[in-house]
Amino acid sequence: MEFNFATAGKIIFGRGTVTQVGTLAASMGRRALVVMVDERQAAPVLHSLGEAAVEVVGFCVASEPTTASVREGTQRAREAGCGLVVAAGGGSVIDTGKAVAALLTNGGDPLDYLEVVGRGQPLTKRSAPLIAIPTTAGTGAEVTANAVLASPEHKVKVSLRGALILPHVALVDPELTYSVPPAITASTGLDALTQVLEPYVSVAANPITDTLCREGLWRAAESLLRAFRDGSDAEARENMALVSLLGGLALANAKLGAVHGFAGVLGGMYDAPHGAICGRLLPYVMETNVAALAAREPTNPALDRYGEVATILIGDFDATAADGVAWVRDLCQELAVPGLAAYGVSRGHFVEIVEKTQRSSSMKGNSLKLTDAELVAILEQAL
Repeated sequence: MEFNFATAGKIIFGRGTVTQVGTLAASMGRRALVVMVDERQAAPVLHSLGEAAVEVVGFCVASEPTTASVREGTQRAREAGCGLVVAAGGGSVIDTGKAVAALLTNGGDPLDYLEVVGRGQPLTKRSAPLIAIPTTAGTGAEVTANAVLASPEHKVKVSLRGALILPHVALVDPELTYSVPPAITASTGLDALTQVLEPYVSVAANPITDTLCREGLWRAAESLLRAFRDGSDAEARENMALVSLLGGLALANAKLGAVHGFAGVLGGMYDAPHGAICGRLLPYVMETNVAALAAREPTNPALDRYGEVATILIGDFDATAADGVAWVRDLCQELAVPGLAAYGVSRGHFVEIVEKTQRSSSMKGNSLKLTDAELVAILEQAL
């Protein structure tokens, strides 16, 4: 047995911990590029920085990060002489912050380092000091070793990846998620669920990530629907913030699978929420993987693990992999996850989608190699 485990330099979790941001930032520098959606959403972070006399240079991210927005953020940070980056928001904001922090010390252009469509050069220098503060419970980006960027000219989302990109501090305060509306709670929560499920059945699962995934699976089963129905449910919000964190830790060290293989491609081709894509695809990918494993690789340990996933989600030792698929499908219906057609996906695009998905780095972690026909069948069901 051999494996590696890497994560953020420090993880702080708990209600009200956002008040610590100022002190943390002041120990790293006196002027921070603050990546955020807007000042209202980042108000608690800005207040803490102000109390610690840390000068703020704002950089607002209105949509998912692109190569262009990362270039702009890096230029602003350099021109303002920012010594650190504070990223407070969802996965898009945090991924922007990670990419900017990486370019500040490594130089060059995002395309120099992007996988698949870029030059894929390795990062050789530690990123500039970075504090990552999630305000949604979904991506776990605060502890992942990659930044997902859209490349509009290639119509795909790919990663700038490397252990040197990991944030110096990940601060997770569940209270920052209380105001997230139901639809976003659903989509981000399904992303979090997917990210504690896929690493558990991936080809790179290991004892540490297994433990994280089991913990995340049962907490998601207990709390995702509750948080969707009642955003003021503090316990459910706290659980989902932890699921997101656990998923980030797991995927960074045990890979993902076909759901995220598709999601990166679809997110680059269509204006669709990442989590909603994941939720729509998850039951069909699960079902396809189980059938393919049973037919082609019946001794693959992932086949038994799908049964274990069902046991955890349902809370029944007699639950089967098929029961787990049904449970996830029912959950997605409760959360009102739309079909892919709602975002413009059509059968005429299937060949291109499958071709790009097969090249995705996430597919390397899937339980087994899926055929083009199997991927088309998944899209057909999710349409």
